[in-house]
Amino acid sequence: MRTIDLKKIRKAMEKALDARRYEHTLGVEYTAAALAMCHGASIKNAQLAGLLHDCAKCLSDEKRLSLCEKHNISVNDIERRNPSLLHAKVGSFLAMEEYNVTDPDVIHAILNHTTGRPGMSLLEKIVFVADYIEPGRNKAVNLDEIRKLAFANLDMAMIRILEDTLQYLEECGGDIDPMTRKTYEFYRTGKEETDGR
Repeated sequence: MRTIDLKKIRKAMEKALDARRYEHTLGVEYTAAALAMCHGASIKNAQLAGLLHDCAKCLSDEKRLSLCEKHNISVNDIERRNPSLLHAKVGSFLAMEEYNVTDPDVIHAILNHTTGRPGMSLLEKIVFVADYIEPGRNKAVNLDEIRKLAFANLDMAMIRILEDTLQYLEECGGDIDPMTRKTYEFYRTGKEETDGR
């Protein structure tokens, strides 16, 4: 695998994202690296996935949908109604195509950073949690508690994030991706079967 220059990726993200999203991205890179140090994952992979997790976030809905159509990326009904939800799928595609990422774990961490999935790898969990707890975030309930939990027990932090996310979406009437609920049930019940992947 060829080595990827994180400085170049940072510069590319500064161009691709608006200022607020770029600031968030640096926060996720930093937090993912800290969680990787704590939990024994690859720091560089955590940084790379953190930097690229939102690389498709500032594309227009039309652009995201057309990339999915052009490259046979599946789109469910919820995503079609709300194409901003496609940023993880499109982002994992762009990570491979535009940023030459070949490590499947990094690609999956980008792909699953919003909904999670049953049976996530350590890196996937790290990026999922880092996205929620990075220093720039300040609106989520139970954030202080989840931040502490993330460094003590990653799975418990994930369960709390998924629980709070589902509760928030139910209260505000937002669309819930079925994978978010599936992931929550998987980790809440401690099931070790996967969803067929």
